[in-house]
Formats: sequence, C-alpha cells, structure tokens
Amino acid sequence: MAREFSRSRRVAQQIQKELAQIVSREVKANELGMITINEVDLSSDLSYAKVYFTILNDDAENIKSAITRLNDQAPLLRSMMGSAMRLRIVPELKFYYDKSLSEGIRMTSLVNQAVRKDKENNPELDADSESEDK
Repeated sequence: MAREFSRSRRVAQQIQKELAQIVSREVKANELGMITINEVDLSSDLSYAKVYFTILNDDAENIKSAITRLNDQAPLLRSMMGSAMRLRIVPELKFYYDKSLSEGIRMTSLVNQAVRKDKENNPELDADSESEDK
C-alpha cells in the first residue's frame, strides 16, 4: 500500500519552508519586493527542484528582474538550504513565477464585471434575487 505522502513530497514541503526563510533573510526586500514561495516541484530522484514564487509588486519588469536575480542566486540559496537540511543530494533550483494568483484575481474581476453588467441590463433579475433571499 502506497504511503499517503511520498518522500519526494515531504522533502519538497521542507524545501519550501527552508527556502521561504532563506529568501526572506538573504534576498533584500527593497531589491525585489516581498517574495512568497508557493510551491516546490521536485523530481523523483530529488536532484532538480522547480520553485514557484509570487511577488507583491507583480508588473512585468519586476517579475523578470526577480526571476533573473533568484536564478542567479540559486547556487548560493542551494548551498544554504543544503546546510540547513543536511540532505545527501541537494536539488538544483530553478525559479519560476507562479501566475495562478494573478490569474485567479483576473478571473474574479471578470466574473464580477459580468455580474454587474447583468444587473445593470436586467434590473428585474436583481429584484427577483432579493425577494428569494427573504
């Protein structure tokens, strides 16, 4: 019977925690903005890790700068993570911007706009929903 959480998933979670702490200490907040490590996708042999992050100021220029800076600092972050976790194989890190949060906000905005337009174009629908709520 398979375990509920595989070793690679547990290691990925630990890497995420360690990297979040290391990035918050080592990468200056005023240089890139607030960075959040969202997920770590680890290869089955634990030798490669895709690290997905978001950044508070998420315009295209800041995202590109953050990706470049984090990937440039990946060897340093890898060595710091390796000493903190004491793994036999410390995975190579590759950083990617996680678009899921910004896409979710964009989709919510589109849905809200569509609902608002429906209410403006069909005021009787709004009155019907209020009478159902009571």
